[in-house]
Amino acid sequence: MYSILKKEIIAYFSSLVAYITIGVFLLVLGLFLWVFPDTSILAYGYAGLDSLFSTAPYLFMFLVPAITMRLLAEERKEGTFELLLTRPLTDAQIVLGKYFAGVVIVLFALAPTLVYYFSIYTLGTPQGNIDTGAVIGSYIGLFLLGSSFAAIGLFASSVSKNQVIAFTIAVFLCFFCYSGFDSLSTILSLQNLGLQSLGITQHYESISRGVLDTRDLVYFILLATLFIWLTLFVLNRQAGKKFVNTVFLSALGIMFSLSILSGKLFTRFDFTKEKRFTISPVSRAVMGSLPQTVNVTVYLQGNDFPGGMKRLQTSVRDMLADLQAYSHGKLRFDFTDPLKGLSNDQQKQAYDDLQAKGIEAQNLSVKTDDGVSQKVIFPFALVSYGDKSIPVKLLQSQNNMNLAPDEVLNNSIQNLEYGFTSAIKKITSGGKQRIGFTEGHNELTDVELNDAMRSLADGYLVGRVNLTSIPFDSLAKISLLVIPKPDKAFTELEKYKLDQYIMHGGRVLWAIDQVSAELDSLRGHGGEQLAFNKQLNLDDQLFGYGVRINYDLIADMNCSAIPVNTGNVGGQPQIQLLQWLFNPVYLPFAKHPIVKNLDGITSQFASTIDLLDVKNVEKTILLTSSPYNKKISAPHMLSLQSLQDEPKPAEFQSAPKITGVLLEGSFKSDFRNRPVPEGLTDKKSPLQQSKATKMIVLSDGDILRNQVGADGSPYPLGYDRYTRQTYGNKNLLLNMADYMTDDSGLIALRSKEIQIRLLNRARIRQEKLFWQLVNNIAPLGIVLIFAIFQHYIRKRKYAH
Repeated sequence: MYSILKKEIIAYFSSLVAYITIGVFLLVLGLFLWVFPDTSILAYGYAGLDSLFSTAPYLFMFLVPAITMRLLAEERKEGTFELLLTRPLTDAQIVLGKYFAGVVIVLFALAPTLVYYFSIYTLGTPQGNIDTGAVIGSYIGLFLLGSSFAAIGLFASSVSKNQVIAFTIAVFLCFFCYSGFDSLSTILSLQNLGLQSLGITQHYESISRGVLDTRDLVYFILLATLFIWLTLFVLNRQAGKKFVNTVFLSALGIMFSLSILSGKLFTRFDFTKEKRFTISPVSRAVMGSLPQTVNVTVYLQGNDFPGGMKRLQTSVRDMLADLQAYSHGKLRFDFTDPLKGLSNDQQKQAYDDLQAKGIEAQNLSVKTDDGVSQKVIFPFALVSYGDKSIPVKLLQSQNNMNLAPDEVLNNSIQNLEYGFTSAIKKITSGGKQRIGFTEGHNELTDVELNDAMRSLADGYLVGRVNLTSIPFDSLAKISLLVIPKPDKAFTELEKYKLDQYIMHGGRVLWAIDQVSAELDSLRGHGGEQLAFNKQLNLDDQLFGYGVRINYDLIADMNCSAIPVNTGNVGGQPQIQLLQWLFNPVYLPFAKHPIVKNLDGITSQFASTIDLLDVKNVEKTILLTSSPYNKKISAPHMLSLQSLQDEPKPAEFQSAPKITGVLLEGSFKSDFRNRPVPEGLTDKKSPLQQSKATKMIVLSDGDILRNQVGADGSPYPLGYDRYTRQTYGNKNLLLNMADYMTDDSGLIALRSKEIQIRLLNRARIRQEKLFWQLVNNIAPLGIVLIFAIFQHYIRKRKYAH
């Protein structure tokens, strides 16, 4: 076999055709990757070789058949194949020798592409900012693809003595095996047969990311073995011999058995530096326990996206494919463009239908040759299970002005596993946990909590709770109790029920305003209002748990705007948006999964929080004001006239103030060594120390409140109808609910870190032509040098 391998390699590289074939392959590949703007690595902007591994398969469909078309066809045409059969070589040794020779030549054609790696390594910011492990894994995928195409090309070469016909057959078979099964799977009657798993595309795309799945490895080995066996079968039939090759039949049987076994028992090797394609045990458990089929429809579809959107689109596809691998076939997904092929009237109806499902359109600026054009995109996915569905937001809003667009995009990608796994778990869980919002103390109304309760209702049973009338047994069934901005004092009996609920492991979200101040009241009283202290009778209880909400207000220069009438022109009021210092916007910088990568959080009239030293209680700060704040003690006269005065930055230099904190541990009872309040019907012995539990304290209840229109219709939580910005309040609420009610660790998925790998754009602008020339000429130069060197060695060897 080795002699055949050596003979074929020497014969191939002794012909001019070999260097022309490889040279054309490298030239076309270089043009696609470095010159043509639609596939250019320089235009893509990210330090990776994704374009190489997505473009190379289509060029391989021509390169590999061109390499293999002569392996058997030429031998049979020249009559030298019979001479080979007279040698002490078996048919299998001859075929395998020629096959491995084809694989070696394919590797030789790939070797000069390492110049691309060097270029990306040099152009990264900082230099060397490329995931080498992912590149190695992707090259393994390209090698396996080339090996499979070589087996297909060898089979085609055995079918005909004509090299052109062999080339044509090989190209067709390579294309069909790569894309044909995917096309067949789109036919309505064949959609549920899973034909795409028979094609190369699904398996190659998985490995080309830098993840080697044993199922994909078995597939490629089986595919190559099958076509080598077919080659032997054809050669024996042409020679008029019976073909019974027990070795290859046994090998095929073993491979088919491994293929079936690998579908149930498999492992994955993630070559990427951050292990970004490694699914967490929590997600695996959720996917592995799916009771029925879950369908995911992704609306982020299109071919003319800029580099960032393409990266997000690819990341979504990768994440769903990874989750699907652990779902036992019960997770299905597809990408669709909801506006494709629709008329204007149909598009308007599509907008309305999608918005009713919680899917909102966004405008995307796309650079074209004529400038910048606007494109409508839907960066959402819809998770469906039976007759239920939950939207998953794929792209975070860019309200955080401290984050560059690339960082916002990267945060969105980091959040994909949590977003999809959380939605799938919520929609498939049979018994929903209960979340109760207290009432009876002038808390936020149902209309003001409309979107908060509606959003939570997708995964929980949500309702109102009256602490006065609810018995202990019913209260204990509530997984999370939310106290949304009370305005009336709690009785001792209600406080006792709250305390014992916590002692028994209950979780509470306190959203408390200590100072009475409302923007609507301010407008209705001539633009002035006295902000005074509330008397909620909760200070001692919170103090015992380890926090104190102060009687003050935070004025913050990082704030949202409100509409103000600045005068009249022609009898028409002039409304202007002005920054209102008492509407602070919190930019979460904490690494805790509740707030990690969230958009800005908007609030109104927030107070400061002090943390107290309490044993057995761990405190985690979730929200803080900006460093440009000022604390104002209550009571204080608020006036809209202050909007006319430009705030002096020197007065707003202060350490960030705490406005949200997570408390975890074992809490002491507020009623320790105190008599039980009168009126209690349940005479159970009170607990003095709580079980391990947790609570969140927010110093502003308006974080949970959605705005209400003039007609009484509620807006989405976090949406500011004046500035038309969407803040992260809804995601904050959902994260808090998930963290407080779920002990499986699902929320920890939000801590996933993926490094941004960008190219040095300034350097690219200055040196673009240089790198285009380097990556188109250098690979050809390597091949030319090898050709000259090989010709010199050959001439020297045979000159005498």
